[in-house]
Amino acid sequence: MIQFSEGTLKKVQEIIARYPEGKQKSALIPVLHLAQQESGGWLDVPVMDYVAGLLQLEPIEVYEVVTFYSMFHTKPVGKYVLEVCQTGPCMLNGSDNIIAYIEEKLNIGPGETTPDGMFTLKTVECLGACGYAPMLQLGKFYKEHLTREKVDALIEECRSGATLAK
Repeated sequence: MIQFSEGTLKKVQEIIARYPEGKQKSALIPVLHLAQQESGGWLDVPVMDYVAGLLQLEPIEVYEVVTFYSMFHTKPVGKYVLEVCQTGPCMLNGSDNIIAYIEEKLNIGPGETTPDGMFTLKTVECLGACGYAPMLQLGKFYKEHLTREKVDALIEECRSGATLAK
């Protein structure tokens, strides 16, 4: 049976309390972030069902949100998830070349994880940084105006365990 830690349950209650009575669905996205963090970086059906129970929602309401937003993962992912924007402005500026380069460099395709569990490549829709195309999101950080050299440096930075805040 799925059960969040006491600390996570306390955070869930704090999040729910931000919203008016009967509007606990408004807490869904921040609660899903906590659930994903507590569940090893991804959300399987039992975890989504547990979240639905906590928020008194139908499970389908949770599934719809999880499968709509690229920030939620429905299968295990690597330590570093490279989410490359593939929308028009990024494509016009070469994101397809960046995706192909990452595929070649890491020997994985979109939706796949390297055998060592370090990297997952995802293609995603607009990340709202069109002026910085091509770009990708790595955790909470945007990596912009990508080139092969910048991708190489980013991968090496991840492999070395260096901070990604640069």
